[in-house]
Amino acid sequence: MTPLSAPATASLPAPATALPTKTPDHARAAQQAQEFESVFLSTMLSQMFAGLETDGPFHGGHAEQQFRGFLVEEYANAIAQSGGIGLADAVARELIAIQEESGQ
Repeated sequence: MTPLSAPATASLPAPATALPTKTPDHARAAQQAQEFESVFLSTMLSQMFAGLETDGPFHGGHAEQQFRGFLVEEYANAIAQSGGIGLADAVARELIAIQEESGQ
């Protein structure tokens, strides 16, 4: 090894020695299930809000139409984070069962 090549090899990261475990990741499954429930609720709420009229003295006009999707998405996130409708629990159980069957 020459003095010029020593600093270049000294900064290389050490190889990983531990292999990833094959146990189900319950926290990640719960997070993914909650996100799925949020998307599901957002879809359902957007259909509910689609039929609402925005006429009247206090309507939001074009701005309300533009930002309604963001409002519905935040409603869905808030519902899912506060316990939701029970969909996330069922999805998380299925995700964990699939992980256990496949050995991941």
